[in-house]
Amino acid sequence: MKSEFLWMDGELVPYQKAQVHVLTPTLHYGLGIFEGIRAYQTPNGTAVFRLQDHLKRFLHSAKIAGIRNFPYSTETLITATLQTIHANQFSACYIRPYMYMTGPLGINPDEWEPAVSIAAWEWGPYLGEEAIRKGIHLMVSSFTRHHINVMMTKAKVSGNYVNSAYAKSLAVRSGFDEAVLLDPDGYVAECSGENIFMVKDGTLYTPPLGTVLDGITRDCIIKLSHDLDLPLKEESISRDQLYISDEVFICGTAAEVVPVREIDHRIIGDGKRGPITKKIQNAYHAAAKGNHSRSDQWLTYLD
Repeated sequence: MKSEFLWMDGELVPYQKAQVHVLTPTLHYGLGIFEGIRAYQTPNGTAVFRLQDHLKRFLHSAKIAGIRNFPYSTETLITATLQTIHANQFSACYIRPYMYMTGPLGINPDEWEPAVSIAAWEWGPYLGEEAIRKGIHLMVSSFTRHHINVMMTKAKVSGNYVNSAYAKSLAVRSGFDEAVLLDPDGYVAECSGENIFMVKDGTLYTPPLGTVLDGITRDCIIKLSHDLDLPLKEESISRDQLYISDEVFICGTAAEVVPVREIDHRIIGDGKRGPITKKIQNAYHAAAKGNHSRSDQWLTYLD
């Protein structure tokens, strides 16, 4: 995961010197904001996938979190992101903008000041190359996705992911690959770091945005499904609807698009990547790598 340089508040800093004090409030109280973004090698050079959309959500997360004096515009962060990739000479990479708070300890954010870093490193698919082809085994977690008035679910706040870490670690320690979290009403919400879709009788279904993160990859899938003339519905899904679906896949910037072969030891469909999942995967990768009609509007090139 190491890179040569990180961008920190306007300067490129060598990896070893990109440090934050142990008494930084974010470390103690979890009020940080982040994004996960990918750059791909395309026929026209390195390009960042949906960079402006990710950074727009980054600023929205800060607003939701109540940060009053966020120091950077979207345009400045776009320039800084491209500068970071250039400095590390990556042709493809994962990018992590992060806002953390500086100032005195104590739970009053108005006494803190935000700082921003941008890191980039070479990172393959989050769940592995094999998962993209063969699929993964999910468990429905005993941990519930945050209630919308407990933690604000439209912001990528660091502290929100303690919930995800509990669910993910329980799943992996129990022999599964990933966890599905239900919402406070018992309906399917999302996975520990991915949105979820299912296919039934040729129609795509995904949970509505009530308690789930408004994923950039989720939005891509919705738009690509329209391009492919695949009917799609955003509606509540019960866990047993997942069990009897024809296909299930999960999606996110780090994971990309990953088929699901089993959930709670129930085989989904025929237990391998289904035809609609494969179509969505192919369209997504084509768009991200500069080979799709949507590529021009979704890619930001370095040169």
